[in-house]
Amino acid sequence: QVQLVESGGGLVQAGGSLRLSCAASGRTVSSYDMAWFRQAPGKEREFVAVIRRSPGSTSYADSVKGRFTVSRDNAKNTVFLQMNSLKPEDTAVYFCAADRLSTIAVMKNPANFGSWGQGTQVTVSS
Repeated sequence: QVQLVESGGGLVQAGGSLRLSCAASGRTVSSYDMAWFRQAPGKEREFVAVIRRSPGSTSYADSVKGRFTVSRDNAKNTVFLQMNSLKPEDTAVYFCAADRLSTIAVMKNPANFGSWGQGTQVTVSS
């Protein structure tokens, strides 16, 4: 099983940027479908973005499309989430997750992922 550790969260003003990292150990990120989810207080965990193990294609939630970019660095065994033009509604705990799944639709459901990081807080002030 893969172990995941997120970092890079913090407090930023609206319109600012952050880059989250998800460092993996135990397995290579390129052999997993790697996703980002977020959970705001009182809300369910929601899909943000995914990068597929092969061929490395990506998919995004409509709410972040055009602002967020998911990528991976195989040499560093790390997945990144570059977040630009941040909005107060992006405030949440962000989690990375890993598994080997079949379709994008399946990857959008957090219940289908078996490995999770501990999360990193992102707070966007208005």
